Amino acid sequence: MDPDKVLLYPLMGEKATMLRETENKLTFIVSKESTKKDIRDAIESLYAVKTLDVNTMNTINGKKKAHIKLSEKFSADEVASQFGVL
Repeated sequence: MDPDKVLLYPLMGEKATMLRETENKLTFIVSKESTKKDIRDAIESLYAVKTLDVNTMNTINGKKKAHIKLSEKFSADEVASQFGVL
C-alpha cells in the first residue's frame, strides 16, 4: 500500500501529546484498509525511523487511529516536528 495513502493525518490532541512526550509514541489517523504492517512500513519509509510496536483502534466516528511506538534511538518529538505538530 502507498505510504501516503496509509497515513492520513497526525493527531495533536492532549492525549497524543502526552503519549509523544512520555512513551515516545506518534498518533495518526490511518486508512481503514491499512494493516499494522502497512502502518509500520509507511512510518519507517516516510520518516526514516525504526518502530517497536503499532496499536490500532476504530474510533466511534468510524475512523481508524494508530499509536506507533518508536525505537529508543529516535525521538517522537523530532519526527513530529517534521510534519508540523510542534
